[in-house]
Amino acid sequence: MSKQIEDYALISDLETAAMLGRDGSMDWLCLPRFDSPACFASLIGSGDNGFWRVSPVGGGPCTHRAYREDTLVLDSVWETESGAVRVTDFMPLRGNLPCVVRMVEGISGSVPMRSEMRLRFHQGRIVPWVRVTDQCTVAVAGPDSVWVSSDGPLHRLGREATAVLDFTIEAGRRLTLMLVWAPSHLPALPAPLCLPSETALKETSDFWRKWTGQCRYQGPWREAVVRSLITLKALTYAPTGGIVAAPTTSLPECIGGERNWDYRFCWLRDSTLTLSCLLRSGYRDEATAWLDWLLRAIAGEPADLQTMYGIGGQRRLPETEAPWLTGYEGSQPVRFGNAAVDQFQLDVYGEVLDTLYWSLQAGIPMQPHMWTLVKALMRYLQEHWRDPDQGLWEVRGQRRHFVHSKVMSWVAADRALRMGDILGRNGSSAAWRAMRDEVHQEVCREGWDEKQRSFVQSYGSSALDASALLIPKLGFLAADDARVCGTVRAMRALDHAGFVRRYEHNGHGVHSVDGMHGSEATFVACSLWYADALAAIGDLDRAGETFERVLGVRNDVGLLSEQWDPGSHRQLGNAPQAFSHIALVETAFALQRAPHRGA
Repeated sequence: MSKQIEDYALISDLETAAMLGRDGSMDWLCLPRFDSPACFASLIGSGDNGFWRVSPVGGGPCTHRAYREDTLVLDSVWETESGAVRVTDFMPLRGNLPCVVRMVEGISGSVPMRSEMRLRFHQGRIVPWVRVTDQCTVAVAGPDSVWVSSDGPLHRLGREATAVLDFTIEAGRRLTLMLVWAPSHLPALPAPLCLPSETALKETSDFWRKWTGQCRYQGPWREAVVRSLITLKALTYAPTGGIVAAPTTSLPECIGGERNWDYRFCWLRDSTLTLSCLLRSGYRDEATAWLDWLLRAIAGEPADLQTMYGIGGQRRLPETEAPWLTGYEGSQPVRFGNAAVDQFQLDVYGEVLDTLYWSLQAGIPMQPHMWTLVKALMRYLQEHWRDPDQGLWEVRGQRRHFVHSKVMSWVAADRALRMGDILGRNGSSAAWRAMRDEVHQEVCREGWDEKQRSFVQSYGSSALDASALLIPKLGFLAADDARVCGTVRAMRALDHAGFVRRYEHNGHGVHSVDGMHGSEATFVACSLWYADALAAIGDLDRAGETFERVLGVRNDVGLLSEQWDPGSHRQLGNAPQAFSHIALVETAFALQRAPHRGA
């Protein structure tokens, strides 16, 4: 039986990440970067596509597990008939090569253990040449090599190029296993294999505890906020400051369906919320690094602005399918790359200018050429804001006049004007002010449904969209405006067991808006936006209830995926999802500062 998405925990070295199940199996690992091909891919395939399991003989899920406080060091404990054992998993911060450490410690009695590793390079497809030396096990295929060492007995080579190590752990004894990736042309034993495991554990734990010590949040949900911030940090590619949406690909939004996407890239839609989350939490260096990544990535012609970029800022992210992978619970196709990179989305212009404005407000110095960028983006947007686009949700159906896209065009003009006031550069202010006013009037006229007393998804449509909940947060209308209150009330139509869908689904055939078959579950970030909006209009009781409901669907180690299915009580979509955790932090702060005006 396959593991559920919420069965997985995350470890990371700030350049890549691994996903570990409750059964001690590492089922997903891309080396050496988040966007590299996977060498363990059973998460979206089968055991034949690669895994590394360390657990008591006979297998089964651990009795309990938890991250060590304020760290990304994971302890999993099995209590068996013959004794108890703890496996500690972590990734030391990157020196020059990525490394995974798995420490096995006897707690009581005597427990027979097994380490079973099946490496499959290039997205779980290539069986490597594996050899066992007197120092370690080495697997090589093409440009990749993996070296596995032990401070006790070594793995033996079993069937199908599987490395196996059987051992018994006694109370008070420890065995450490270490995996290091290296380019295959390097002949020498990788240096991380020579690092004492206790030193690596202490340095890793100290780093995370020092980092979490900077957190400014001191409210009632500190544990959830800190875990979300650690997760966001874990999804950061340290060399560039880019933050991946998730470390996984093709975890389905609908079990058995086609809504399976690669999220190992950086989305511009997340930019303002990411910056806000980091700044208010006390992480100015990370916020500055994210802004720097953003500015490098978007450099070029405004017409070429993309919805997403690679972690290094790369633009080409071609989408391909992997027929050799059966998909998570048969959900196909499995995709690598993301075709949404070529979509036209108006909202990203507003996201970029909103991010620049708030960074300027936070005192982050604006580089001299940035005002030229502002003018270039506005020049393009003045010519194209009336065009239909594919919207925030990256629909693969026809282009429409999405209300959120138009609101973000208003945001772009508004923030450009505000930056001009701060910097004393108002040469284009009249034209930008005229555009801002025109967009506002059009959205209030064409995007409003008088019958529902709500803003809708697109012009001429009666369909609701949760992105309208962002209208007061973006400053398009005040929270006490009757149209905002009406919209918040109308969003109950998107409710499913206390959680909020992105937009309406009938669950049958091809969706008329997004062009995809089947339905999807509720969207975690949208449920949190709903809590934010409720708080903004003064309904703090319902806001708090909504927030607590979301906190209740985190997994046992505090992680959220993209979606939650109240019917099956399962997390769905790629995990852990940065957008969900950013929204969680934002809502925690929003509930702290919201005035109580009554519903």
